[in-house]
Amino acid sequence: MSNETATAPEEDFASMENFAALLDESFSEGKLTEGSVIKGTVIAVDGDAVLIDVGLKSEGRVALREFSVPGQPAEIKSGDIVDVYLERMEDKNGEAVLSRERARREEAWTLLENAFNENERVTGNIFGRVKGGFTVDLSGAVAFLPGSQVDVRPVRDIGPLMGSPQPFQILKMDRRRGNIVVSRRAVLEESRTEQRNELLANLKERQVLEGVVKNITDYGAFVDLGGVDGLLHVTDIAWRRINHPSEALTIGQNVNVQVIRYNPETQRISLGMKQLEADPWDGVDTKFPVGAKFTGRVSNITDYGAFVELEPGVEGLVHVSEMSWTKKNIHPGKIVSTSQEVEVMVLEVDPNKRRISLGLKQCKDNPWESFVDLFPVGTILEGEIKNITEFGLFVGLDGDIDGMVHLSDIDWKLSGDDAVKNFNKGDVVKVKVLDVDTSKERISLGIKQLDEDPFEGTMDNIKRGDTVTCTITNVVEGGLEVTVGDGLPGFIRRTDLSRERSEQRPDRFSVGDRLDARVTSFDRKERKVSLSVKAQDAAEEKQAMAEYGSSDSGASLGDILGAALNRANEERGSADGPKDSAPEAEAVDEEDKKDD
Repeated sequence: MSNETATAPEEDFASMENFAALLDESFSEGKLTEGSVIKGTVIAVDGDAVLIDVGLKSEGRVALREFSVPGQPAEIKSGDIVDVYLERMEDKNGEAVLSRERARREEAWTLLENAFNENERVTGNIFGRVKGGFTVDLSGAVAFLPGSQVDVRPVRDIGPLMGSPQPFQILKMDRRRGNIVVSRRAVLEESRTEQRNELLANLKERQVLEGVVKNITDYGAFVDLGGVDGLLHVTDIAWRRINHPSEALTIGQNVNVQVIRYNPETQRISLGMKQLEADPWDGVDTKFPVGAKFTGRVSNITDYGAFVELEPGVEGLVHVSEMSWTKKNIHPGKIVSTSQEVEVMVLEVDPNKRRISLGLKQCKDNPWESFVDLFPVGTILEGEIKNITEFGLFVGLDGDIDGMVHLSDIDWKLSGDDAVKNFNKGDVVKVKVLDVDTSKERISLGIKQLDEDPFEGTMDNIKRGDTVTCTITNVVEGGLEVTVGDGLPGFIRRTDLSRERSEQRPDRFSVGDRLDARVTSFDRKERKVSLSVKAQDAAEEKQAMAEYGSSDSGASLGDILGAALNRANEERGSADGPKDSAPEAEAVDEEDKKDD
């Protein structure tokens, strides 16, 4: 008995030493080393914590959230075998300190390093937004995705990409600092390169493709065809007028386009959208015949006119000259406005040049034709002087049109320049309608015609070749302004003042002087009387020769002409002195022609 009782404690002590040795052996094999990833068994899920047995003398607790994938609930239950990170054997409460998140992170880092070294793609989920980009979960490791690396083109809405698995390329990583930078764009560009090569190899003109509007400029839009971009010019977006591509397209919009031109050498692709629709100009001359009236919308206004859309894709030009009967030299924008509905008449159609000429004023009454119907020639009207020019007075009339009183039709006696000084802009005057030219849109008016012509009697007694007595009213460099009879104006050119050039000086005469002259021309309508002193002297010499120049008279030529001229001067009381003599009046006329 004594021997048995003596050996029992020794056996217990030996068994304890064996357990300690086994425990030390277990630790020495690295299975339960702080800072390592070990496997554990889920004992229970207690509220927001998971109780895990890892083979230590006490269990460890791990937060339930560490078992969930971003954006998804945790799926864990009792009996599951999980990998955890052993931070410490036990804490102050005697429990093992474990971390599921760090275990996943350590495992992920190892896999990510291998992928980075092998230049392989990795899969992750975008789960958050940070300054300059987004956060990505790479199976436990958190990476940074710069905003510029999300897509090959700017992404306005990241929502559809959040929480869904996406392929990424690791750009750089630093395990010591815990930094990982990834790119989704690099993956897409690599795929696009393959698509681009395939697309260009099979690309043909007139081929219809689907693309995405990538960028919009003033002259068109760039469409992504899947690895390659094509230009959709603004004129090829639609048959109708489009001032800016943004009127019809938005960035990110899916569009169907046709390949118009493709240059394999430069790889430039020209695209069109309107080519997929029927050409509205087909049969346009039948749809819009000349002379017909239509209602259209003003689509664009320029300095030279306004474009009117007759139907989508068909426009005509209303030239500024066809916009108003009365408003001339005015900008089209002051007559019509953009988007205004207007009635127009088709003036000309050229299907080959895709041009339609329209008229706006043709849809309204012609005020010039209406005027001549209401106010025929001879009608007396009243109107306000709208403008005074070097030509005369412009008087406003009914129908918002103007008539002109020429300088020569203002006064019977005064010159136009003098007569116009008696009128001011804004004066209301009486006028008489003299002539209406509807084709040239001109109305001639007269003021002096309201009174009788004071020179009517004088003009009846004047004809070419008559000798008249003139009164000088003005001395000018070119000759003398004179009046005949009751004041009918006439003119003597300086070359007609004398046969001798030295005497052809207007300054030899003074205003008020009277002299005889011969009528060389007379325009009754224009009231223009041209006179010549030289011709009158020649005629008198000719007459004197006829009366006194016989060969047997015994008098010399000088005596005969001197006596005749003295008598003539005494009869008309001229103070001008003796006139130059000439053997024949016809010789004077020939000299006039040479001087002219």
